[in-house]
Amino acid sequence: MAVIAGIEFHKVKQPLNQPFITVLQKVREREVTIVIVRDTQGREGYGECVAFDTPWYTEETVTGSRFVMEQVLVPLLLNERLEHPTELERLFSEVKGNHMAKAAVEMAVWDLFAKRQGVPLHEFIGGVRKTIPAGVVVAGESDELAPNVKAAIGRGYRRIKLKISPETDADLLKSLVAANPEISFYADANGSFSGRALEELLAFDQAGFALIEQPYSEQEWAAHSAARSKMTTPICLDESIHSLDDVKRMAEQQAGDIIVLKMGRLGGWSETLKVVEFCRNEQIGMWVGGMIEFGVSKAHNLALASLPEVKLTGDFSDSGHFWQTDIVSPEICVEHGKIKLSESPGIGYKLNI
Repeated sequence: MAVIAGIEFHKVKQPLNQPFITVLQKVREREVTIVIVRDTQGREGYGECVAFDTPWYTEETVTGSRFVMEQVLVPLLLNERLEHPTELERLFSEVKGNHMAKAAVEMAVWDLFAKRQGVPLHEFIGGVRKTIPAGVVVAGESDELAPNVKAAIGRGYRRIKLKISPETDADLLKSLVAANPEISFYADANGSFSGRALEELLAFDQAGFALIEQPYSEQEWAAHSAARSKMTTPICLDESIHSLDDVKRMAEQQAGDIIVLKMGRLGGWSETLKVVEFCRNEQIGMWVGGMIEFGVSKAHNLALASLPEVKLTGDFSDSGHFWQTDIVSPEICVEHGKIKLSESPGIGYKLNI
């Protein structure tokens, strides 16, 4: 049993090494809130809130999520006696939405419990992998894509995700994919084909992508279902997936083949593990998505990717991809296209803020 004796929050803000460009936003700097929970023995667990500074991705923001964590979640959790971190789902049930705030606090508590047992977080959740394949998102203007892809391949990445929209030159991407047959390419539309003719999306169907992620906006289930019925490339849903119920709806409406696991959007470890179990039983593909995150969130996601059911390569770049200096020590490194999981207790990294 653990008693949560203290909870604190730290602001982290850094510029990106280069702007991260999508149809939704151009991100030049990143601010997050780091959560530290402590038990009565002084052990610490770490979480990271991945909300953005404005509500361009979801309705949550850095400022709003911090208010919810400090003013709403802390009073519910402080001095509580917990047998297992899954109990947070019950404690936080009276709070509607605010998944990213809940997830950050949940992450910290799961990390704490793994440390209390003296085991790595990936072992605590039942993971089996010791190394995780690395995957990177390559974003940029059209004339920057080829050199950026070449640079990523040179750094050892064998899974590369490209951003697409109706304005993207499909033939250019087809040539880029064909020129690198040893690489698994994903395409991410971020909902940009919403309101556009299906034929515009079909132009990318023969480009050679392993999957096309979120062609339409998050509530356009019928459009995704129609696209799936016409395409040979698997459809993957990202922004549409906020809960287990959303995954069930995708399956019922045959709106996708694969989902992206994002703990921040799902509300934390408890809901995410339920989603993993359902997808395993329904044979739905899964991979772990990134949120332009620092090392704390990435360490949790690496643990998630160690589960045997999560078979597709996720968004796992090294610390230096986004940041001059990450907030974890040692920094996360890609070697020969893989990231070796830490065998230290919990997330396996020290906090450096």
